[in-house]
Amino acid sequence: MAKTGTTTQGLRTAIERSGYYPALVAEAVEAAVGSERIASYLVHQETTFDSNEVRRHVTVLVLTEHRFIVSHTDEQAADSDSPTPYATTSTESVKRDRISSVVVSRVVSNPESYTPGSLPREVVLTIGWGAVSRIDLEPAACGDPNCEADHGYTGNSTADDLSLRVSEAGDGIDAVKETLAFAQALSEATANPATGRA
Repeated sequence: MAKTGTTTQGLRTAIERSGYYPALVAEAVEAAVGSERIASYLVHQETTFDSNEVRRHVTVLVLTEHRFIVSHTDEQAADSDSPTPYATTSTESVKRDRISSVVVSRVVSNPESYTPGSLPREVVLTIGWGAVSRIDLEPAACGDPNCEADHGYTGNSTADDLSLRVSEAGDGIDAVKETLAFAQALSEATANPATGRA
C-alpha cells in the first residue's frame, strides 16, 4: 500500500491505514519531522517471503521544507537473542540539497501501443544522497583475444541509498500513482532545494 499527501494529519492517517504497528511508526516519523511543514509523503508497506517466513516492513518517505526523511520499520521473529518477536524502526534525515539523484524506472506493457498519460504497471523509485555507494569491479581487457597483459580493473560506482518498488499487481494502481506523484514532488524540490518549496 502506498499513500501520499501533504498534511501531518494525512500522514498519520496513511500510517494508521497501513495497519503496520501504526503507533510505533507514527511516533518515529513525527519525531523526525518535528515542527516542519510537510510538503509530500509516501507510505509503502511491503510483504516479503524469506524461506518459510512471511515478513512485513513499511517505509515512510517524507519531504519537508528543508529535509527528506526516510523511516523504515521491520518486524523480526523471536530468536536466540530475543524470546519474543520484536520490531526495529529507524529514521534518517537528509538535507534536501544532499540528494544527488532521483531515478524513476517505469515498466510499461505493450510499449508499441503506449499512449501518453498511461500509467506504468511497475515503478522503481531510487534515491541517492551519498550515504551508500556500491562499486562493481571487473578485470579490464583489450580488444586482442590473445593478449595476456594485466589491464587493471574497470567498474561502476552507483549511489543507491534507497530503492522502492511498487507494482500494479502487488500494490494496486493507486500505489503506482502515488509513487509517481511523490517522485515528481521530490524531483522538483531537489531542482531548487534552497527555496524551501516543494
